[in-house]
Amino acid sequence: MTEWGGFGKLLIGLGVAVALVGALFLLADRMPGVSHLFSWMGRLPGDILIKRSNFSIFFPLGTSIVLSVVLSLVFYLLSWIFRR
Repeated sequence: MTEWGGFGKLLIGLGVAVALVGALFLLADRMPGVSHLFSWMGRLPGDILIKRSNFSIFFPLGTSIVLSVVLSLVFYLLSWIFRR
């Protein structure tokens, strides 16, 4: 059962990191000088927004692709640094 202990710690760490990033986004929205830095999120070309009279659907496809590329580069660089 010890082989799952490391994986559990990793999941807890990722959960805490996601919660901290979420809290930072909430705080950044309320700070006057910082809120414009994240205004591009959800407004990129490729983001799909469908509004009808009784419902609306938003799918941030362009934002998801940009975040995926950026996070892939960050994790690649981190793995490259820690392999040395």
